[in-house]
Amino acid sequence: MEGAAQKSGAFSALDETQFYESNDRNSESTMTSYGGPLGASEASVTPRAAPASDLTTSTSGRVEGTKPSGGSSQSAALLEITVSDPVKQGDGVQAYVSYRVSTKTSLPQYRFPQFSVIRRFSDFIWLHDRLAEKNYGTIIPPLPEKNAMEKFRFSADFIEQRRRALDVFINRVAAHQMLRHSSDLQLFLEANEDVWAVETSRTATETTSMLKKKPRDFLNMFKSVQSSVTNVVLGKEAPEVVKDEEYESLKQYVLALEGHLAEARKQSERLVRRHKELATALGDFGEAVIHLGSCEGGRLGAAFTELGNRSDVLSTKSEKQAADLTLSFEQPLREYVRMVHSIKHVMADRAQALQSHQSLLAELEAKKQKLARVRSAQPAAPATKLAEVEREIQEGERKADVAKEKYNLIVERMRGEMARFQEEKTRDLGQVMRDFAASQARLANDTADVWRTLLPVIDAAKPAVATNAGAAAS
Repeated sequence: MEGAAQKSGAFSALDETQFYESNDRNSESTMTSYGGPLGASEASVTPRAAPASDLTTSTSGRVEGTKPSGGSSQSAALLEITVSDPVKQGDGVQAYVSYRVSTKTSLPQYRFPQFSVIRRFSDFIWLHDRLAEKNYGTIIPPLPEKNAMEKFRFSADFIEQRRRALDVFINRVAAHQMLRHSSDLQLFLEANEDVWAVETSRTATETTSMLKKKPRDFLNMFKSVQSSVTNVVLGKEAPEVVKDEEYESLKQYVLALEGHLAEARKQSERLVRRHKELATALGDFGEAVIHLGSCEGGRLGAAFTELGNRSDVLSTKSEKQAADLTLSFEQPLREYVRMVHSIKHVMADRAQALQSHQSLLAELEAKKQKLARVRSAQPAAPATKLAEVEREIQEGERKADVAKEKYNLIVERMRGEMARFQEEKTRDLGQVMRDFAASQARLANDTADVWRTLLPVIDAAKPAVATNAGAAAS
């Protein structure tokens, strides 16, 4: 991937300037340290013991810290980020939740080894979109869903689920060997509130058309790649359609994976609901038999009371199990459904690049046929006309070469990204399944233990039941 990024720099002066310059800006060689107003001295830094000469305080009085002493290689450098302390800000329609984003790093471009800033969900969206805009062919980690029902938007469960998802997102970015060196990531992690407001406002309108494209559009785009790329007449033969077999195979896999993941996530929601319903049923049942025990009295009453108490215990365990499954089982599956959407965005990048290249080739072929007609024209065409068409062909060849380089770069990068995705998916989902099985086993054992301790109480009530029955008979 690094080789691909360096390769793109050679074409930064050509027509695809924005594409190649964006890759250059994210390369290691062009990373800059945010000194001055962007430095960590403007963020909230975790204090630590240090000589007074090393301490720096911001004009707002929010920052104290020390500069890193030396550094390690950037490939193995520490970049650990935590999203914590969600706080509701404001009221009414203007209300939102802010989060503390804390960073520990040994990367040399950062001014301090530990610091923190306050960000909101829209700031995470800004970072995600900037990364997607500048890193063609790269699978950008997904964000949690933006929309939520108003009545749940500020519930404790929803806020915690979003905080966890944001923490996963930012640490996936930090773990990515290319994205972790992004200048936009550094800006997000370090910039103080004033600088952050200026930078996000300045870049708000710098959005490419690809960012506006919905994931489902990639199928239509691929379809158009396989169709005729132009309506120009190329003699007696129709334009040659280039079919990307690798892309087609990947498309089928991604669609199948998306369907299976979505179904697994759907069933995980059902499982969570089942545990919640069981918790409610056990609680209601426990309350009912406790009342029955108080009415009955004696050993039988004690047995009913203990049955109710055990039901309450299991109700609490089932409720906790439902909460744990939401965070450790349902949410990871939901994240991987979103990850597939990110892959589809990358596939759209690839399809668009191929479409652009084919279109330019068709236009070039049309120009070559135009040149042939000019040369064979009777009477002979002026030399200036001939030179003009030849210049058009040279320009068309140059543009086609640039488009081909862009496509090849995306293909090369995407292969590496898919290999990385498969490795992470195997590891992550394997751990999810293991944790799920272990938690189900623990719940089953706990449930058996609780009911087992009730058996002696029930057995002790049996003689009392017989005595009462004999008294009634006499």
